[in-house]
Amino acid sequence: MNSAAAIAVILVVWQILSSTGIVPDFLLPSPVDVARAFVNDFPLLMMHLKVTLLESVLGLVIGIATGFAMAVLMDYFEPFYKAFYPVVVITQTVPAIAVAPLLVLWLGYDMAPKVTLIVIVTFFPMTVGLLEGFRAADGDTMNLLKAMGADRIQIFRHVKLPGAMDRFFASLKISASYSVVGAVIAEWLGGYSGLGVYMTRVRKSYAFDKMFAVIFLISAISLLLMSAVEILQKRMMPWRTKD
Repeated sequence: MNSAAAIAVILVVWQILSSTGIVPDFLLPSPVDVARAFVNDFPLLMMHLKVTLLESVLGLVIGIATGFAMAVLMDYFEPFYKAFYPVVVITQTVPAIAVAPLLVLWLGYDMAPKVTLIVIVTFFPMTVGLLEGFRAADGDTMNLLKAMGADRIQIFRHVKLPGAMDRFFASLKISASYSVVGAVIAEWLGGYSGLGVYMTRVRKSYAFDKMFAVIFLISAISLLLMSAVEILQKRMMPWRTKD
């Protein structure tokens, strides 16, 4: 059974459970109700989606740049690695839902706290993935280049960076999905627009069909971002494309 068939079976079972009253409709709206809610609120959802996507993309770009810089510095300077790698790990031990209220308190209700939270949740996988890629570079190849007079920048450009591309894109897929989730979490706790704000409003009005609609939209956006990363990887690493 492929994934499309499995999803179809789940939707059919879900519809039966809701239609027959086995599960109360107010607890589990049927797929038809969810689809109807999505269509009815489509313009409003798209308005909030634009804000969430802007926050996600901006935070992801900054997170990638920050993670890349941290990975390069920790790879080049061992004292920097020993000093800051534990700090990088510690940043991930604090739940995002606990950090978000503080960011809103410090930075207000505009875009700044949302982008900051996205940077926090995305730069860690980028940093760790790239650092592991840099440190997994082939030692014999680097020694050969050193013997031929290559400097550290040339070794990084021709050996370490290409060798870390697999881990870079693997980390980027994780960060892309985290960026949307991070934006929604930050929007839950304060803001004027965005899918998280929309979710808070419909939850308070007990409109669970709309709640499910926005959940599916968030999942779809995360999957689309991950697919975009895969397409980018194939374009930048065509030698890995399978026939």
